[in-house]
Amino acid sequence: MKSAVTIALVPEIKTGPWIYWHDLETSMAKAADLGFDAVELFTASADAVAPDRLATLCEEFGVKIAAVGTGAGKVIHGLTLTDPDAAVRSKAVSFIADMMAFGAGFGAPAIIGSMQGNVQPGVEREQALEWLADGLNILGKQAGDRGVNLIYEPLNRYETNLINRLEDGVSLLESLDNQHVKLLADLFHMNIEETSLADSIRVAGSAIGHVHFADSNRRPIGFGHTSLSEVAAVLKELDYQGYISAEAFPWPDPDEAAKQTIESFKRYFG
Repeated sequence: MKSAVTIALVPEIKTGPWIYWHDLETSMAKAADLGFDAVELFTASADAVAPDRLATLCEEFGVKIAAVGTGAGKVIHGLTLTDPDAAVRSKAVSFIADMMAFGAGFGAPAIIGSMQGNVQPGVEREQALEWLADGLNILGKQAGDRGVNLIYEPLNRYETNLINRLEDGVSLLESLDNQHVKLLADLFHMNIEETSLADSIRVAGSAIGHVHFADSNRRPIGFGHTSLSEVAAVLKELDYQGYISAEAFPWPDPDEAAKQTIESFKRYFG
């Protein structure tokens, strides 16, 4: 398993659960100094950071790109894969495809979280899920062509009324016509929705392609009441080889949050 820490470069989402903010170079340097294997990036668009510059920084600091987030598509442009307007859904697919191409240049998957959207008033749930599956089918095939996976994230009930639990996420993935979409197991969302974090991860098994490392209150692990011992044990049991990435609030501040995260990672996975 490999460690990662989030860096957000989108002012509109500044209050979100990201450890580092604004300064890409300084944040990557700090992550490397603490011993993180990679960083997870949230940018405003696929061309917000020049690939050549990012490659130079990765080489300079010896860190990789764990994943790229797509949330700016919804926050800035209002795009989701389940919008009733087909034109909006098409733009959402294009935005994610561009982000996916950017990430694939670094061997990193794109994450679909908020851009999945919701079942809108007047729309049948089955229809919304069909639109979601349509988008994931298109994007999953493109991900496979680029040699990466696409990561789909079940969110808690307060953020989406589509898929909230890993088990339902597995069912969604099994309905797709490609094998290149994997699940994101976000421990914060799971604390709200799952009966047992460890059991849910065990059932999802190889469908899990990424893990978000945050405590029950979305602060860094160790600042809430999540029991990580069982979670760590089942991930080791499954021989999970992906990233454990800190998508958590920068509490009490970014530097302390990053330090707490890497210490927790080493404690449970080192």
